[in-house]
Formats: sequence, C-alpha cells, structure tokens
Amino acid sequence: MVIGAGFAGLHTLRRLERRVPRGAAEIVLVAPNDYMLYSPLLPQVASGLLTPQSLAISLNRVLRRTRMVPGTAVGVDTEARVVVIEKINGEFTHERYDRLVLAPGSLTRAFDIPGLRDHAFGNKNLAEAVVLRDHVLAQLELANASHDPVEREERCRFIVVGGGYSGAETAAALERLTRDMARRYPELRPLISWHLVDVAPHILPELGVKLGDEALDLLRRMGIEVKLGVSVKEVTENRVTLTDGRVLPCRTLIWTAGTTPSPLMGTLGGEVDRGRLVVGADMAAPGLPGVFALGDAAAVPDLSREDGRYCPPTAQYAQRQGAVAADNVISSLLGRPLHEFHHKDLGLVVDLSGKEALARPLGYELTGLPALGVTRAYHLMAVPSAPSRARVLANWAIDTLLGGEVSRLGFHHGKPSAFVDIEQDHYLAADAVKKEAARLTRSD
Repeated sequence: MVIGAGFAGLHTLRRLERRVPRGAAEIVLVAPNDYMLYSPLLPQVASGLLTPQSLAISLNRVLRRTRMVPGTAVGVDTEARVVVIEKINGEFTHERYDRLVLAPGSLTRAFDIPGLRDHAFGNKNLAEAVVLRDHVLAQLELANASHDPVEREERCRFIVVGGGYSGAETAAALERLTRDMARRYPELRPLISWHLVDVAPHILPELGVKLGDEALDLLRRMGIEVKLGVSVKEVTENRVTLTDGRVLPCRTLIWTAGTTPSPLMGTLGGEVDRGRLVVGADMAAPGLPGVFALGDAAAVPDLSREDGRYCPPTAQYAQRQGAVAADNVISSLLGRPLHEFHHKDLGLVVDLSGKEALARPLGYELTGLPALGVTRAYHLMAVPSAPSRARVLANWAIDTLLGGEVSRLGFHHGKPSAFVDIEQDHYLAADAVKKEAARLTRSD
C-alpha cells in the first residue's frame, strides 16, 4: 500500500508495477485525487500561461494495475497493520497492508497571524491557482469600475509572502498577468504594485548568494518591491500590517511561506524531526516493521553530504527515492538486503515568467535565455506523462506566438480560497487510531 500520489508515491507505484509479477501481489494507492499534480509549474497556472489540465497527470493513464482508494489516510495502526482512511465522501474505511509506503507530502504551513486564515490566498493546488487568478483579475476590473481612490489603491496592491521558489515564481508570474491586464486599463497602470516579503535575509537561498542576488535584481527590475527581514503581523479584508510597522491598503495577500509535513507522520509512534518521520538511508522506519517513508514527509539521510543533513524536500529527490523504496519493498518481501538511497543534487531551476529564469545545473550558474532553455527543458523531462508534456509545450508555444488570455473563468465569488488544507485537522491520535481500526475490522 502506498499513501500519497505525489512525486514520491507515483514513482514508487510505477516501479512496483514494472517489477512485481502480475498476480504476485496487490498494489493499493490511497490518495484524495485521481491525478498527480506537477506542482513546480503551479505559478504558471495562476498566471494563465498553462491550463490546469496540463499539470494534472492522470493516474488512470499512468497506472494500470493499482487499485485506488479515493480518500486520505488519517491514521495507521502499525501493530495490526491497518490504515484508517477517510474517503472523499466523508465515510471511514480501512485497508490492511503487508508493506506500507508513506508518501503523503506536505501541507501549507500557516502561523497564528490574526486574519491570515480568513483573508489570505494560497497557491499549492489547482483549485487555489485557478481561484487566485480569477481573484487577481477581478481586483483590476473592480478597481477600474470604481471612482473611490482608496478602493482603487486597495485593489491594485498585491502582496506575496515567502521568498522561496513558490513565492518568487508566483509574484513574477502574476505581475506579468497584471501587466498584460493593464493594457486594457491604462489608468490603473501607475496604481498596480506588487510586494514580496520574507522574514529571511535572502530570497531563494538554495541558489546561492550570486544567483539569489540576481533573482532579487530581476524581481525589482520587474517592478516588484522586495522587502526582507519582514513578515506579516495582521491581515484584514482591506489592509495588511507588516512587522516593521507599515500598514498597506491591500485586498490580496498570497501566502507561500513554506510547508509542513503531513500530520499523519506524527501519529505513527516513530521518531520525527520537525514533523518528518525519521527513517534510515534505506527509507525503512526504525521500530515500525514493514513501514517505509519518503518524500516531503520523511527525514531521509543525504549520504552525498558529510554533515548529517537530510535530503531536501524537492521533486528531484522524491522521484528517485520512489524507485529505491519500491525496490526495497520487494527486497523486504523476498528476504533480501535493502539498498541505501544515494543521489547527488543535479541542480535547481527557477522560472520567473516571460523570458526571465535562473538555473544552476550541475553547479553551473545560468541566467537569461540559456537559463530559460534549461528550465523549460528540465520541466518537460520531469513531467511524467506524454500527453501532459504535449499540453505544457503547446501552452508555451501558444503564449510565445499568439500571446496570453486575461479573461476570468468565473471561479471567484468574493471569498478567498481555503489555503489551509481542509484535511489538516482530520488526523487521528495514536489511541484513536487503534480504536477506530478495531471498530472497522471487527467484521473482517
């Protein structure tokens, strides 16, 4: 059984389907959606550059022998080897397992900031990206229809919190969208302002100082005001208060300030490190027989480093962990030795929309068109479905040759999306898992 259909879960399943003889074992997936989301390109969905379907990798197409249970694993009784599942219709059920691969991913990390959950927007799934795009376009339409200078200022200011990949790419992509929209409303052009704030001293620290500074300069040249060492103190419907004391009239706060591992990992009784289940280099969980964990929610030792750090929670690592985890599941069933996960980082890419990109493949630092070429090529290779790759490539070509569209799709109804994942509070405590598992299995 595999929990989660992200990069780690999908690549585990594909490897299992290739290596396990037909009829020798049943392969089960527990996931709320029947697609894998190629999340690195979500900012381009929010800007309208890519269609949502382009990033939804159909599990029914890429998996042929896996039985899918549509729901969320909310608890695991590791002694009885039972997973408690809340299905998408709200009903509870259970599944037994011989080997369990945990790859539930991460959720949006939210802090206890007044008004944040009520008024902020996220950009971590397809629904949020589409709603966010509609909301941003609606603000400019409403500002253009208003004669109140205060309202126009509120609707034309946009604030992104988080200076990581998601924040920088979201700010750049949506700034481009509003720039295109401003051609319709030239009076709004001087009023439109974008802000990127982060409590850290640098943006995109993973790129290193040189490329990070280059990214900072690129964003500022695009007209985005970047403020570091600052966070959000309070959010209301029409203003944002920052920790440096500034109060900005604003009706759009986009929260991309990091993620937190799935709460499921803290319910298993194993050792956790900042929410991630600690496993060995073979991805087996100590003290939890038959349990493996990988991806964003697992602390997997990075054997390419000598400082004892864990593998970073990136798609690059998750994909490769999936193949090793699948092999180790098979080895554990056959009584063979398990293999350790080894991988050396191949580099990082950042698409800042339009012709702007940064890349560091194999340690070489690139900017401009060479970086854009590497970035787009990497994403095309990483998308694990030929139809999705074709859609992404077609969308890019259409935008380059014919330009983009700035019309709303009708998903915005005046309320922000629930950017804090709705299943976040559904996970069961260890004692509750055992009771629920016992209740559900009485009829077995």
